[in-house]
Amino acid sequence: MGARDVLDTTLVQPGLVAEISADTSVDRGGVYRHPIRYVRLRLDAAVEDVPRLGGGPAAATG
Repeated sequence: MGARDVLDTTLVQPGLVAEISADTSVDRGGVYRHPIRYVRLRLDAAVEDVPRLGGGPAAATG
């Protein structure tokens, strides 16, 4: 079963854009799992080009 501990938060100022591959799945116990894999650094995109979470299209293409 997953941890229920309160985690520390460290806010950062983003400087680079990274492309990731993400999937949402539910394990046999009904627990949501969200595996995320680093794909590549996007030197062709600036931080300002990336929509804020919840502020852009549901899926990005490119």
